[in-house]
This record gives sequence, C-alpha cells and structure tokens, in this order.
Amino acid sequence: MEMERMAEFSRNYMDRPPRKRARLGWDIPETPKAQVGLFCGQEVENISSYAPSEHNITSSLFKGVARNGSPPWRDDDKDGHYMFELGDNLTSRYRVHGKMGEGTFGQVLECWDRERKEMVAIKVVRAIKKYREAAMIEIEMLQQLGKHDKGGNRCVQIRNWFDYRNHICIVFEKLGPSLYDFLRKNNYRSFPIDLVREIGRQLLECVAFMHDLHMIHTDLKPENILLVSSEYLKIPDYKSSSRAPCSFYKRVPKSSAIKVIDFGSTTYERENQNYIVSTRHYRAPEVILVDFCNGFLGLGWSYPCDVWSVGCILVELCTGEALFQTHENLEHLAMMERVLGLLPQQLLKRVDRHAEKYVRRGRLDWPEGANSRESIKAVMKLPRLQNLIMQHVDHSAGDLIHLLQGLLRYDPFERVTARDALRHPFFMRDHLRR
Repeated sequence: MEMERMAEFSRNYMDRPPRKRARLGWDIPETPKAQVGLFCGQEVENISSYAPSEHNITSSLFKGVARNGSPPWRDDDKDGHYMFELGDNLTSRYRVHGKMGEGTFGQVLECWDRERKEMVAIKVVRAIKKYREAAMIEIEMLQQLGKHDKGGNRCVQIRNWFDYRNHICIVFEKLGPSLYDFLRKNNYRSFPIDLVREIGRQLLECVAFMHDLHMIHTDLKPENILLVSSEYLKIPDYKSSSRAPCSFYKRVPKSSAIKVIDFGSTTYERENQNYIVSTRHYRAPEVILVDFCNGFLGLGWSYPCDVWSVGCILVELCTGEALFQTHENLEHLAMMERVLGLLPQQLLKRVDRHAEKYVRRGRLDWPEGANSRESIKAVMKLPRLQNLIMQHVDHSAGDLIHLLQGLLRYDPFERVTARDALRHPFFMRDHLRR
C-alpha cells in the first residue's frame, strides 16, 4: 500500500534544523573574477556535471564576456543579491526576462528555457553561507517530494538546479500569483466560500501527503501557496462599501488549482523540536511557547503546527485579512484568547520562571502586561471566531466554523490531523452537492 511505502521513506537530514525562509539558490565556491563562465549543474532526472578545464576557462573569455553568452562579471550587492540586467543569460540555457519577486533568501527571476522552449521561474539565492545551505536542503526536499508526487499536483515541481557565480539557482515550473498577492491586488477582498473549500481541500491534501512522508513544512502561509494559473474573472461584489464603480466588482481566480512552495524550512519528524518556526501570523501556540515552556507538554512542536497554519489561512481567505495581525508574543497569545477562548490551564502551568512576563498565577498576563493601549485596542476589536466567520460567509458557515475549531485547537494532541480534516462535512457537503 502507498502508506506502507511512505513509511519506509528515507529520513535523510533528520538531525539538521531547518533554515528560516530559505528560497533561491545557485551555489558554487567563490572563484576568481576571471572564471566568469564557471557553473555546475544537476538535472533532476538526468544528472549532468559541468567541469570546464583550465584551457576552456581561459579560451572562453574575450574582453570580459564569455563566448557562451555569459554577461560581464558584476559584483553582488551589499546583501549578497545577484546583480543582473534584463536579457542576461544565466548559463547558456536560461535568458532573464524579468524579476518576479524578492525576499530574504534572494530573488525569483522569470527566464526563458532555451532547451524546453518554455518560461520558468528561477530562485537565485544570496551568496551567503546560511542561505546556500538552506537552498541545498530545499533541493533535497523537493527532489524527495517529486519522487512521491507522481502527478505533480501538490507541490511545485523542481526542474533543475545549478551553481552560478556563487549563487545556487533552483529552476521551477512557472506558476501564477501567490494567494497573498492575489488578495493584495484584489484590495483584500475575500474569496467566495466554494473557492475557499476547493483551496482548503488541496492544501490539506498537500499537508497530509507531506505528513505521511514524515515531513513538516513549518512555514505555510498565503505567500507560499501559488495559484497554478494567473487567469481570473470579475464578478459583482455586493458587499463593497466603496462608492468607486470599480469596487463593485472583485477578481476571482478562473481555476482553484494551487501548489505549495518554499521548502527551505521543511524538516523531518523528530522529538523535541524546540526552536522557533513559522511566520508570525501563522505560528501555532506551542511554537510561541516553546522558548519558555518545558517543551509544549514536554514534546515541543510537530505536525500539528502545519494544521494550525492551515486554519489561519482559511480564515484569511474568508475575510481577506490575516487573523492575528501582531508582531509580539504576549499580544499574539491575547489575540488567540479573544478569538478562540482561554488558553488551557494545563499548558500555562508548565511555563517556567522565564515566562513571568507572559503568565502570572496560572493565566495569561493580559491586559496588565500589555505594551500599550494601542495593543489592548488591537486585541479588543477582534470578534469571536464564530462571529467573524458569520460576518463573511453566507452558507456553509456552521460546517466551516466547526472545521476551524478543530484546526485551531490549542492542544496539539487534540488538534485534528490533516488527513482527518479532509473527511469533515465542510468538504463532504461539496461532494454531495455534485
């Protein structure tokens, strides 16, 4: 059975902690500026080694430009980002058409693949050791996921990777915008509930697939979920409060198909994972408390931290805004209590003396420990989860609320698993209607 095969999945890199927010990458040891044309590469399915001889290196250069079309040498910027111009070649195979995005990891470039005759997205990692190491972890994870995701329907597909001028480059299939970018360009208008249902199902299928392989993504968020297609429709937006004519319409993706990206922080299951993971807004309570609790109930975080993130994402798709918009631990926990109810006593009793600024006498030190009145106001304006969903969802609200209550349980041992969540009536109802 497939589950049995997955149980035998190799646990390479199990003891290596994930690097935070690793993305792009082209990796090669630093070389003298004369070695402009040097690069090494590896096809995912067909390994190809590139090892130019000293004679080839010397003869390939002419007035600062390599005969294979490599651009003149340019120094990286002060942060280690690769400097390029439109029309440059990344090796003789890829031609730069534009920049698709940038992050702490590096840049994503839209490039023409001369060999495959198609556009691809290439992550060009900063020439800094920790990002290069994270990129190599991501490559390992992507290759392992690709072996099991035969249809390529869950996770972004890696096509190739190589080192170029001390930058690791990872070549991906070109997809559409992230869910975050779609929301932002749509003035943060919510998605229709049927679209939320379809996206939620695919996201949970991907998470369940990874968990079956003993892998934890650790950084699920709308920025790391891409629509497969960029096409969209415009539909009437009857809930718009603006008087501008264009605001009476909102964009809706033509296709609900999605794929998960960014596996630079992915880790294999192991006991006592006691370091901070996840982007703040989507961080589970056991991750927040891991620094000053004796491990969450003694075990640290594991698979359930991904499930919590999925719950936060579904709420955001329904409302258009992040559920917990905060940048501070105590305020974040107070927001959770405001939306979901009090943190369980058995959790708060386990925090040690270093957590006194968060917990006093067995309860969260709020609002006494708040940093400011503005912080208190930010917490107090939040509604309960049930009320929040009912403000934005016309039908299926009851099933969705019940699902979210399972995804957002404080105790990770009681939190629903991704596999079980797929059997929830919120998803089954759609099948029955068909």
